Amino acid sequence: MTENDEQQDEKMNCGLSVAEREILQVSLGGLEDTMPPRTVWQRIEEQARAEGLFKPKSTERRTWFLGVGMAAAVVLAVLNVPVTSVIDDGEQSFPTVPSNEVLAGNSGGPGLNALMVQSQQIERNLRALPGQPSLVRASTAATISDLEDHIAAIDYMLNHPEAQLSPEQVEIYWRERVRLMNSLLSLRTAQAQRTSF
Repeated sequence: MTENDEQQDEKMNCGLSVAEREILQVSLGGLEDTMPPRTVWQRIEEQARAEGLFKPKSTERRTWFLGVGMAAAVVLAVLNVPVTSVIDDGEQSFPTVPSNEVLAGNSGGPGLNALMVQSQQIERNLRALPGQPSLVRASTAATISDLEDHIAAIDYMLNHPEAQLSPEQVEIYWRERVRLMNSLLSLRTAQAQRTSF
C-alpha cells in the first residue's frame, strides 16, 4: 500500500466529531431529492450480486414445499370426502326367495324353508346395523366386498330361470348363502363395535 492510501484509511477509520457530523447532516440535507437513473440501481444490484450480497432465489426449495403442500391438501381432501351412504328402502335388487317354479319342483321341504327364513332374518339384522364408517381398513373392505359379490352370485344362480337347478343344488346354494350372510353379519357387527368406541 502507498502512503496516500494509508492516510486515507486513517481518515476513514477515525470517527467524526460532533461538529463534523452536524456539518455532514446539513450538507446532505441540502441535496436535492432526485432519484438516480435506473442504470445506477442496476449497477448497484450487479455489484451486490458479484460480491455475493444477494442470496440466489431458492426456487427448488419453494417448489418442493409447494409440491408437498399440494400433496397434503389432496390427501386431506380425499380423507374428508364423505362416503355416500346407500339408503336402504327395503327393496332388493335380487329377490332372496326363489320363484314359484323352483319351489313347485322342490321337495326339500322344511329344511329349505328354514334356510330362507334364516337368510331373511340375517338380512334384517344387517339392515339394522349402522352404515359403514368412512374410514375402513383395506383388508376389511376387500373382505366385505368379496362376501357381497359371492352372495350376489348365489342370488343370481337361485333366481336365474335358465339355471335349472336340482332340489339338492338349490339347498346347497341356500346353505352357502346363509353361511356367507352369517360371515358378513359377523364382520359388519365387529366393525360397528370398533367404530362405536
